[in-house]
Amino acid sequence: MLDATNVTLPDMPNYRRALVPGAVYFFTVVTCRRKPLLASPSAVQTLRESIATVRHILPFTINAWVVLPDHMHAIWVLPDGDSGYSTRWGRIKAEFTRCSGIQHISGRGLHADVWQPRFREHLIRNERDAAAHMDFLHFNPVKHGLVTRVQDWPYSSFHRYVREGLYPADWGGSEPAFPSTPIGE
Repeated sequence: MLDATNVTLPDMPNYRRALVPGAVYFFTVVTCRRKPLLASPSAVQTLRESIATVRHILPFTINAWVVLPDHMHAIWVLPDGDSGYSTRWGRIKAEFTRCSGIQHISGRGLHADVWQPRFREHLIRNERDAAAHMDFLHFNPVKHGLVTRVQDWPYSSFHRYVREGLYPADWGGSEPAFPSTPIGE
């Protein structure tokens, strides 16, 4: 018989997710080994279709989104009484993998070679926090050297916010001041 008092278990990560129904969240989702799987217009279109499919089944509001070749950031609002963002991300990842033709089945699961297994989430706490994360998200293509001006990156909700008058078209000529707490990469 095994004496459990003498068994040493390896340190296990302690992932604590903020689960607040109806809240606003910032997310970072990364491709496996940062492969540039989202670099083509067709991959971005497949991602858009995957998101639309999941939103039809499990609704949520998209406040902001930016897609880069190897990762993406998003800000969502979940419906009242619903905190199931992990289910939504799992379905988006699976739908993209299924529809993209990248499908590679490994012993670790269907989309293990397409996406990193986890994602980062941050519960948006107030208007200042929301504004900082929105700026971070929209400035990200410049930060990564993909463009020199925010307005030049095509896969961003920045363009919608310019049309709505919330950002000037030339915003982001220099890096905005972000809060001292790190924002997710």
